Amino acid sequence: MRSQRRAQAVTFILFIVAVIGCKSSGNSNTSSQSSQSTSSNTGSSASSSNKPAPATHANIAGKYTIVGTNPNNTMYRGALEVIEHGDVYQFRWNAGNQYDGVGVVNGDVVAVAFANGPNGTGCGVVDYNIQVDGSLVGRWGFWGKDEAGTENATRTSGTGLEGEYDGLGKNPNGTNYKVKITVEPAGNLYRFVWSNNTDGVGIKQGDNVAVGIGGARCGFVAYEIKSDGLEGIWGGYGSDRTGTEKATRQ
Repeated sequence: MRSQRRAQAVTFILFIVAVIGCKSSGNSNTSSQSSQSTSSNTGSSASSSNKPAPATHANIAGKYTIVGTNPNNTMYRGALEVIEHGDVYQFRWNAGNQYDGVGVVNGDVVAVAFANGPNGTGCGVVDYNIQVDGSLVGRWGFWGKDEAGTENATRTSGTGLEGEYDGLGKNPNGTNYKVKITVEPAGNLYRFVWSNNTDGVGIKQGDNVAVGIGGARCGFVAYEIKSDGLEGIWGGYGSDRTGTEKATRQ
C-alpha cells in the first residue's frame, strides 16, 4: 500500500489525486480520521435503542510487511505497524513516505481511515454490517481518540445500499445522538453524507461497508482479518479507483 506514496498525488491509499495517493515507488499508504464522531458527536441527542455492533475479537496489534497495488496497477512494498489504543488501533505505514490512520474492528473486518504524514487529525472511520432488512449496524472511531462509538441506521428510502437513513448512535461518553444519512453511488464506491456536516467515501464488500471520513485528505482501507495477517482494498476521496494490500504479520 505504500510505494511511492507521495503526499500529493500519491498518498498511500489514496492515489488521490485520485485516491489519497498511489504508493508508487513501490510503496504507498493510507490513513484518516473522520467524522463518525461527527456522526457521533453531532446531531441531536436521542435515546437509542440500537442493538450493539458485533463484538470485536481479534487483537491485530503488531508489525507487518506489506505488498500492494496502487490504483494504477503499479506495485509497492513496505512496513506497517498496528498499535492498540483502547477501543481503536493506530495504523502507521512506511513505504517511502509515512501514512497514519485509525482503525476499528467490526467482526472479521477492520476498517481504517488514513492521511499522509504522521498526523491523521480530522480523519475518522466507520464500519457497518448490512442487515437482512437493509439497516446498518456499525462502529466508528477518530484519529487521536482511544474510544469507539456505535451507530445504527434504518433506511427510510432507496434500494440496495443507496438511499436515506435515520441514524441512532452512541458516543464514547455514553451520550446518544440522532443523525440523517444519505448514501449515494460514487463509481465503484459509495459516498456517505451525515446531517452533522460530515461526509466520507467507502467500499461495500458483501454485507460490510467501510467508510473513511474527513474529506479529500483522508483515505480508507477495508481489511479482512486472516490467520496470518490482513488483506484489504483501499481508496480515497474523489476517485472510484482502488488498490489492494496484503499485510503479513512478522
